[in-house]
Amino acid sequence: MEIQALESMSNRLDDSFANAVAIIQEARGRVVVLGMGKSGIIGRKIAATMASTGTASFFVHPGEAFHGDLGMLRAIDVALMISNSGETEELIRLLPFMEHQQIRVIAMTGGLDSTLARHADAVLNVSVQKEACSNNLAPTSSTTATLVMGDALAVALSTLKGFQPEDFARFHPGGSLGRRLLTRVGDVMHSGNLPICQATSTLRDVVQTITSGRLGLALVMEGANLLGLVTDGDIRRAFDQSENPLALVASQIMTARPMTVDVGERFSVAEERMREAKINSLVVKDDDGKVAGVLQIYDLDSGPARR
Repeated sequence: MEIQALESMSNRLDDSFANAVAIIQEARGRVVVLGMGKSGIIGRKIAATMASTGTASFFVHPGEAFHGDLGMLRAIDVALMISNSGETEELIRLLPFMEHQQIRVIAMTGGLDSTLARHADAVLNVSVQKEACSNNLAPTSSTTATLVMGDALAVALSTLKGFQPEDFARFHPGGSLGRRLLTRVGDVMHSGNLPICQATSTLRDVVQTITSGRLGLALVMEGANLLGLVTDGDIRRAFDQSENPLALVASQIMTARPMTVDVGERFSVAEERMREAKINSLVVKDDDGKVAGVLQIYDLDSGPARR
């Protein structure tokens, strides 16, 4: 039943939705979300999502608002009021204040002819045919529909603001997502005592270089120029495909023109490239195109890289 309710939601992104987006976009203040009970819980999530995607927003409990917290609202704010029926008493009695303060109201309701809807500047239709509750009582389908409409509103506003991953990361600096979005390749790459060999290095020497470097690879260099990369996989293939692998040299088993990444690139971008290519490492180049280090897919989670 909840899935069926959601399937009809895409048709709700109509002129009323565009009007609600415009009201918030034009406002000089914040979005103040209000709702009682389960609608209030969903409202808190909507406010949090907006706040983290570039739309200043916070939640106010309607009961507390009627006993002093209305002082948090300013004339430049927008009130997003959530009520499935549109007749929730705690919200309705706040409408005179909204009108007096000239605070624009967006109603998120299933009651399109309700008191709340009639006094709103924009109405977002979150009506459902039936709750998923077996008694058609507990807010289930209706709260899910409200959540989805709130997400749509937040994402539309975020897109119009040109909100970028870096902006999102600034609001999430403490979590792993924030670290991935903010961290640059140069912050976590391995740059000291890199495992380097020459094109003429024997397979035995290459293996020793890989072992001592502890990165599972060796850079094949000619002076400051990168010729190729030898990984554990290249070593295994050499033994599988050659009758006399110990007679091979680095240039015969290396991967020529390995994938590289700029030192200033975001770790999240480099990580995605490695996952798409199904590899664990990238050679890092500096601004002059020279080898600056090696980045590995687990570097951000394993703490600061060895320098």
